[in-house]
Amino acid sequence: MPALTEPKLISGNANLPLAKSIARRMSMHRGMSVNLVDARVERFNDQEIFVEVFENVRGEDMYVIQPTSNPANDNLMELLIMVDALRRSSAARITAVIPYFGYARQDRRAKARTPISAKLVANLITQAGVDRVLTLDLHATQIQGFFDIPVDNLYAAPIFALDIEHHFKGKMQDLMVISPDVGGVARARELAQRIGAPLAIVDKRREKAGEVAEMTVIGNVTGRTCIIVDDICDTAGTLCKAAETLMEAGAVEVHSYITHGVLSGPAVERVGNSVMKSLVITDSIEPGDAVRAARNIRIVPTAPIFAQAILNIWGGMSVSSLFETDTLVPIYEGLYQRP
Repeated sequence: MPALTEPKLISGNANLPLAKSIARRMSMHRGMSVNLVDARVERFNDQEIFVEVFENVRGEDMYVIQPTSNPANDNLMELLIMVDALRRSSAARITAVIPYFGYARQDRRAKARTPISAKLVANLITQAGVDRVLTLDLHATQIQGFFDIPVDNLYAAPIFALDIEHHFKGKMQDLMVISPDVGGVARARELAQRIGAPLAIVDKRREKAGEVAEMTVIGNVTGRTCIIVDDICDTAGTLCKAAETLMEAGAVEVHSYITHGVLSGPAVERVGNSVMKSLVITDSIEPGDAVRAARNIRIVPTAPIFAQAILNIWGGMSVSSLFETDTLVPIYEGLYQRP
């Protein structure tokens, strides 16, 4: 059944450049202007968040673009309050577009008397009035089951596959995909299968949280160009140490493809001083000036895939079609040319 209303986008302050890019991509696809809904999202002197929507959204299909990245609590509250404002303004459907889902690493009870914060956040989002969630590379896919509403989890792997085919043209036979830990093997295997490369693992052991005591390479990386793949890079300590371990094991070069560049604390400096040739991240989290200026950090856009996913949801079409690299070739036309 064709949609009766046009999709409408609204954004918080977490990643306004990405929201504007999504609107531009949707304008290209629709052949008509798609703009962000005019609204203000600001703070009072005591840091309470206030939202006011200046356009009529009654009966509209609304898409709230807001990653819950640092500062996670502020951005999460912005999202919840925007949703409440839209729900009380009689929006017909509200989809929360959360490119980076904060608190996703707290998805289970690793010790006694600890919370499952990802489930709590899912409850908050649902209770606020969200009808559907669209996100990218959840830290743990089972988080989709924390929601009692539909969740569409997009994957960065097909985008990374396109980027790798473009930047390593003629050298694909030398590539080896690396999982930085045993828990990330499934993610690394998926990318390895997409680009036809073998897989190796860096096994890490921790003496205490935040400190890696020992790393061992499982697999032969001698003479290989290694590509580390993971979903989150926070302080980059583990990532840089894994790159050193791979070079010591005989790798020729080490590159990293990480979906969410949290890059907190000394991360950018560590990456700049590391043996990694390049760190490729997406713009799911708005990159700061230091990230943009870093010599070996490169950013790939997610606006094309999010714009297409929003249009598919609005039009009642499949979102899973975007899991395939071939589907993304026309969407990313002009950025990548496949060999």
